[in-house]
Amino acid sequence: MKITLLVIGKTDKPFVKEGLDIFSKRLNRYLPYEIRTVKDLKNTANLSNSEQKQMEASLIQKNLKSDDQLILLDEKGKDFTSVEFASFIQGKMNRGIKTLVFAVGGPYGFSEEIKKQASGKISLSKMTFSHQLIRLIFAEQLYRAMTILNNEPYHNE
Repeated sequence: MKITLLVIGKTDKPFVKEGLDIFSKRLNRYLPYEIRTVKDLKNTANLSNSEQKQMEASLIQKNLKSDDQLILLDEKGKDFTSVEFASFIQGKMNRGIKTLVFAVGGPYGFSEEIKKQASGKISLSKMTFSHQLIRLIFAEQLYRAMTILNNEPYHNE
């Protein structure tokens, strides 16, 4: 199974880039992993939140293949412990899913259209994080899940 993190806008924080590089290299030892970046919307000052979410939805959809399974990273999604998240990933692997795509929305979240298209939503915390930082948090948790599944000593309980 391949895992893709689909994000809107480039990472402009050097420490986030460095952390993403570290975890991307680590993750690729376990499975194909990529971060796919959708270009930021430009000139959004005159757009409503709803219009912006709809335009972002269109960009997300253009980056999905018909057999991709989409999971939204959303603060209102399902909460997991790290071990439960590892089990979730294992379950997806066992089902033979070709590509699992986790999406980070724009500043106003996801449109209803994308929410309906997704097969689920996951929350990484009840707190809200910047769209830059959530990338790094997700990559670390995915790496942690892979070490749990492989009985490696990264995760302590």
